[in-house]
Amino acid sequence: MNQSLQGRTVLVTGANGGLGEQFVAQALERGASKVYAAARKPKSWNDSRVQPLALDITDAAAVARAVASAPDVDLVINNAGIAPDGDSISGPEDELRRIFETNFFGTLRVANAFAPVLGANGGGTLLNILSAASWFSIPTGYAASKAAMWSATNALRVQLRGQGTQVIGLLVGMIDTPMTAGWDVPKVTAASVVAQAYDGVANGALEVLADEPTRELKSRLSTKAEELYPWLDEQLAALVS
Repeated sequence: MNQSLQGRTVLVTGANGGLGEQFVAQALERGASKVYAAARKPKSWNDSRVQPLALDITDAAAVARAVASAPDVDLVINNAGIAPDGDSISGPEDELRRIFETNFFGTLRVANAFAPVLGANGGGTLLNILSAASWFSIPTGYAASKAAMWSATNALRVQLRGQGTQVIGLLVGMIDTPMTAGWDVPKVTAASVVAQAYDGVANGALEVLADEPTRELKSRLSTKAEELYPWLDEQLAALVS
């Protein structure tokens, strides 16, 4: 399905990465009139509809400049994030703070900063890239930060309802991008994830579950904890074996 984004103006954070590049490319394929491709060090794009935009989401001043530079945005793709090697929930506190500064505070900063822009442009759409790790018992700062952002996404949906903003959470497991290059496990393609995400935008979805393991995990969340967590431990053991 190739649902239209005809005439929309899109902002993609983390646009230089594997998933971000797909968000830019597929937005153009689906009819977007302009795409702001945001990254700390933006690259050149061979399309006049793409406008590179310097943006470090951990820098409040940089986010404010991005808002001033992109007042016509009606779809924000909150994609920027980090997953450092050796990440552990019991790791150095400074490293955990660095992860949260990007994956939680930075993502929330972008959402809050662009909310008035979306409201002024008819409500628009906010799509936050989360992770199945939000619901999985992985002992990492990455998982904890994504769980926090899942909760914040649900809160933003309530907060922005009055201005007509569609708030979507995209949850998915392993995607075949440079971020997961060190994991020898089954992965879905970035193209398939982005296609499902944009279908969700077009169809008015509130949540997009972009692979089968994530859909199965969501179906089990109402299971008693005494049953759920042993199953999660089994899945994690299989993942790292």
